[in-house]
Amino acid sequence: MPQSLAKNLIHLVFSTKNREAALTESIRSPLCLYASAVLRDLDSHVIAINTWRDHVHILFALSRNHSLAQVVMEVKRATSKWIKTQGKHYKGFHWQSGYGAFSIGQSGVDEVTAYIANQAEIHRVKSFEEEFRSFLKRYQVEFDERFVWD
Repeated sequence: MPQSLAKNLIHLVFSTKNREAALTESIRSPLCLYASAVLRDLDSHVIAINTWRDHVHILFALSRNHSLAQVVMEVKRATSKWIKTQGKHYKGFHWQSGYGAFSIGQSGVDEVTAYIANQAEIHRVKSFEEEFRSFLKRYQVEFDERFVWD
């Protein structure tokens, strides 16, 4: 086959350091726009993106030219740097060290998109920790609770 074709859909989730509620309402939309631009520059098309007070959800099509680890590292690096320019109370901002990245099929796009859009409602009844644990269980990712949080 002379052409390389791929479509890898990734639901990426990462939080602020120590799940600090640092993502104020005023910064969430601009953060989503900035992160989307970073991903676009990495040839990784954003399908859905939303934030909550202490974390981010992004559904995107991973570029066939970049590794997942490389894309996540760049998104977190660039957005952290950008957030720190948004006011003196963001000077000490950091993302958590790790992340969760879950592959989904094309048939799951609508469900994941709706889930990402519905973060405010979800987090009325569920903490980020509960949400993240449920993803790990749903996707059958083995984990040691001692090393999931920082």
